[in-house]
Amino acid sequence: MPAATKRMTARSAKMTGGLEKAPHRSLLAALGMTREEMRRPLIGVANSANEIIPGHIHLDKIVQAVKDGVRMAGGTPMEFPTIGVCDGLAMNHEGMHFSLPSRELIADSIEIMASGHPFDALVLVPNCDKVVPGMLMAALRLNIPTIVVSGGPMLAGEVRGKRVDLINVFEAVGRVKLGKMDESELAELEECACPGCGSCAGMFTANSMNCLSETIGLALPGNGTIPAIDAARIRLAKRAGMQVMELLKRNIRPRDIVTEKSVKNAVRLDMALGCSTNTVLHLPAIFREAGLDLTLAIFDELSRSTPNLCRLSPAGPDYIQDLNAAGGIPAVMAELSKAGLIETGALTCTGKTVGENLAELKAAVRNHEVVRPIDAPYAKQGGIAVLTGNLAPLGAVVKQSAVAPEMMKRTAKARPFDSEEAAVAAILAGEIKPGDAVVIRYEGPKGGPGMREMLTPTSSIMGMGLGESVALITDGRFSGGSRGAAIGHVSPEAASGGLIGLVQDGDAIEIDIPGRTLNLLVDEDTLAQRKASHRPKRKSVKSPFLKRYVKHVTSAAQGAVLE
Repeated sequence: MPAATKRMTARSAKMTGGLEKAPHRSLLAALGMTREEMRRPLIGVANSANEIIPGHIHLDKIVQAVKDGVRMAGGTPMEFPTIGVCDGLAMNHEGMHFSLPSRELIADSIEIMASGHPFDALVLVPNCDKVVPGMLMAALRLNIPTIVVSGGPMLAGEVRGKRVDLINVFEAVGRVKLGKMDESELAELEECACPGCGSCAGMFTANSMNCLSETIGLALPGNGTIPAIDAARIRLAKRAGMQVMELLKRNIRPRDIVTEKSVKNAVRLDMALGCSTNTVLHLPAIFREAGLDLTLAIFDELSRSTPNLCRLSPAGPDYIQDLNAAGGIPAVMAELSKAGLIETGALTCTGKTVGENLAELKAAVRNHEVVRPIDAPYAKQGGIAVLTGNLAPLGAVVKQSAVAPEMMKRTAKARPFDSEEAAVAAILAGEIKPGDAVVIRYEGPKGGPGMREMLTPTSSIMGMGLGESVALITDGRFSGGSRGAAIGHVSPEAASGGLIGLVQDGDAIEIDIPGRTLNLLVDEDTLAQRKASHRPKRKSVKSPFLKRYVKHVTSAAQGAVLE
């Protein structure tokens, strides 16, 4: 075997090389693998395909393209599966308890597969929700040459000449309750809102993380925005398979790419794009695996100095396909670079720096209606704001780019509920009035457990016509599809003794998003009396897995990672 090949395949040689590995080679031969294939670099291909998630139903084709690329570049691909939960299908029932925790299982399972079978490099193929951050966490944990290629975004649907997506369906439930839409219209919307494969069409969590994978440098340009059904997505997957061989040859590893420069670029793009608030959970968890600290204070600092350039659904009328046509993530980075807001020296999986990539692509915005000019942004500050105050001393998060102007600063009357279900019932029953603040507690990482998404209550508020007059405050989290004054990740959570657990019906809550504060306007003596008789509730948890999760999960302010 040539010396260069021995060096490249040193890791997999633990499984294929030498006299004592004859039994191992026998098992590989049982797979139909030839000796020539065993001598080549073995590339693990993590495939999250399943027949449950629309964003994953087509990943067999993406993975086949990846494997074709690996073989063209001289490697031997070896595919293995991971799990995936569809947040949309898990929404508003007990299934959502398992969504965020699945992120840790995905990371762990890839670590196990790539350690039990020592691949030389990895190609990770996610698309939705917790699969993307879970795979990125694994990449940084393992730190072997790795590239990510997603399945791509879904196209927007169309109903009666109007473009729509899944969020329109969620919000339509409230409209039906109000009598503003009949059930036949809802049925038509159901059929058309999600027209095919791909991650849901707006800047929701899946697309946010796929765009940020590209920004961080672990995915090729185009990863975040090329539509799932476009042939360019297949070509991208082939190039990813080929490029991982180049990363292996040059021994470029994830921690060479993910540095403090990458942290800044990721948060800057997050703010410019107006991404899901879930990124505030996922980015700290990802960077933590590389030994990098990303705190809420860093998010807030960079948000204050990064203009919001995009208003994609749910914040505005545009979709990921429009961002792709406008030049994609490279165009947004190029626009931010004009103000010196991008670390152009950061290395990427192309083997080149961000600046070199932008120059090679001749990156520029092709539609300034979709990506605003740097000197004429939608807002001078980023899409996400971090609030603190006595109600959230460790922080709370809001997607300020999707908040109505009327709700940016106000004092609201608290309507507390100890579960999502109870709150939704009250909203749809018409019990929530303008000026109220729906407070949903005991839905945090420990209290939920699993920190359920609150898309159903936020969509119900919007559908009931209360989006410009009612806030929602929770220690749970929100879907990237949530819009309105939806303030989540309140820390400490109620289950950990947070003040949110002491809120009573009729209390005044002061919301000041521009001032970055969230305060319960109750005097200290009254709060002291409430604390004296208060004991945080403990939900009965039957799942053995969730029992373990509750014991080890940290607060949302720390990314809800496991200790």
